[in-house]
Amino acid sequence: METLLKEMEEYAAVRHVPIINEQERSAFCRIVQDFCPHRILEIGTAIGYSALLLARCAADDACVTTLERSEERAEQAQKYIARSPYASCIKIHVGDAGKLLQQENIRAGAPYDLVFIDAAKGQYPDYFAKALPLLADHAVLLADNVLFRGYVRSEQKIPHRYRTMVNRLREYLCLAAETPGCHTDILENGDGLAVTRWDRTAEASTTERGRNHAEKA
Repeated sequence: METLLKEMEEYAAVRHVPIINEQERSAFCRIVQDFCPHRILEIGTAIGYSALLLARCAADDACVTTLERSEERAEQAQKYIARSPYASCIKIHVGDAGKLLQQENIRAGAPYDLVFIDAAKGQYPDYFAKALPLLADHAVLLADNVLFRGYVRSEQKIPHRYRTMVNRLREYLCLAAETPGCHTDILENGDGLAVTRWDRTAEASTTERGRNHAEKA
């Protein structure tokens, strides 16, 4: 397995394929191991590197559903996954993640114990909104590259080509921080990994308090 992962790292470096940052990998794996999820949804397969990390670090019976827009990358990911010990527990779906998240075959896999977002940065708020109803009552949602080269928390002028992306990432972090039931920390090693712990019972309690307050008012 280590030899395969090393091969994938070299492939990604040569072809400039984004995979989880080396500085974040140990923290990423530790979180997955600690949470020990059984059902996992990944948004953004790329060449399958993080899907393999998820499968290796999760519960022994874990199933990984992963979404990838590029047919070429999905095909390459499938080749790598087929050579791993986890070929039978990782399923790749090809298409636009925003649309796939609303399809019955993806929703049928819910509730998911863990969701990992590492796809189009400008779509993170949409992914968050569509993934939240698919989470188990107690789940974790991970999102990579949320600080995007330091621009998201910077007051410096953002290059024009990055402005929409940075604004969407800022919106995502607001959603992850302010949505009832969510508690979010950001690991700043690498490009920023947002770790959102979700508690549906806390969301229900917050909603009920808000309703009671409105009635009294």
